[in-house]
Amino acid sequence: MTAPKSHRLFESASTLMPGGVSSPVRAFGAVGGTPVFIASGNGAYVTDVDGKTYVDMMGSWGPLILGHANNEVVSAIGSAAKLGTSFGAPTAVEVDLARCIVDAVPSVEMVRFVSSGTEATMSALRLARAATGRSKILKFAGCYHGHVDPLLVAAGSGVLTLGLPDSPGVTDGARSDTLVGAFNNISSAQKAFDDFGDQLAAVIVEPIAANMGVVPPTSGFLEELRALCNANGSLLIFDEVVTGFRVGWQGAQGMYRVTPDLTILGKIIGGGLPVGAYGGRKDLMQMIAPKGSVYQAGTLSGNPLSMAAGLATLRQLSLDPPYGPLDAQGAILEAGLSQAAKQTSTPLTVQRVGSMFTAYFTDQNVGNFDDTKSCNTQAFAAFFHAMLHEGVYWPPSQFESAFISTAHGEQDIELVISAARRAFERI
Repeated sequence: MTAPKSHRLFESASTLMPGGVSSPVRAFGAVGGTPVFIASGNGAYVTDVDGKTYVDMMGSWGPLILGHANNEVVSAIGSAAKLGTSFGAPTAVEVDLARCIVDAVPSVEMVRFVSSGTEATMSALRLARAATGRSKILKFAGCYHGHVDPLLVAAGSGVLTLGLPDSPGVTDGARSDTLVGAFNNISSAQKAFDDFGDQLAAVIVEPIAANMGVVPPTSGFLEELRALCNANGSLLIFDEVVTGFRVGWQGAQGMYRVTPDLTILGKIIGGGLPVGAYGGRKDLMQMIAPKGSVYQAGTLSGNPLSMAAGLATLRQLSLDPPYGPLDAQGAILEAGLSQAAKQTSTPLTVQRVGSMFTAYFTDQNVGNFDDTKSCNTQAFAAFFHAMLHEGVYWPPSQFESAFISTAHGEQDIELVISAARRAFERI
């Protein structure tokens, strides 16, 4: 019997790329088995190289809020590509996308485009240190801000999945200026300010944690972080790579009405193409070269393909805001998953904000990194493979967010709920 194409491709890839993948979680290390190689996507569905089609609940880890191969986004990319793929020079579409972001995001008066969320985080931290003349950064366990050396400590997402509290190759020097607090525990942040306030340049946080699964902020947490930073002269940085334009037109900062000094963006602002950005108050952003002396550069920053895809996406979100319908679809899916778990006596807690959610295999609420330890990762792995069998592509990690797009219709949501019910019965 001939092995599936995905198996053969993975065998070949494993001889050519570390672990056979270009990003760790894709290797299925947390769930076992061989990764599925995707050949195409259309709307709410993806099809693998063996011809099997799945309802996609991953959406390329969040950016595809309009679904796969959205006509207007594809058309915008094609039109831009015909004119040239990269110039290393300014383009008009770059200005248009910048204006769209500045008009939408409360904290952003100016924006700088880069090529990834990691690059945006690195640059924002450098700017915060330059602006304050201080060195230390406070982050929160379980929040992931890209593979930036100083922040790869008690990180989430793939690092959490792999069981690595940090990474070999990150030096003690790189980590020495990083303080780690507990998400949703303002006392831990207060202690950091009490002990190191005169050295603390910034607090960086996912306003809705999305890399230890979806963990909303508790009432007052973000507001109190803002107050601590104000009192101490530290900057507040929101990592909205996942939440930006996902939970609302103004992101999580608009939802919770807390305005940071700097904001990190990615994913949706590139419409599925590689992109990152950081922005904030004009006085801070004008410290960046060439206006100021804080250096940051990138050959492909603001490349016309990513800018065109992002602009086409944001224009659709602006003209026909989908956030109410997406939240309604999310509520139906949340209720359906919870009911199916109850009917099959499966310990499950679904946590959701709008169109992003996580189904935790635990009967406890998850409010921070320590709470994730109650999750049954073996049950999740069995669920993941059962869902694949049922034709649903779920994120291959217990600690990742799943996503709904505007392409998911009522029938798709019902299909996922029915598939989950059968999956719960099998595990």
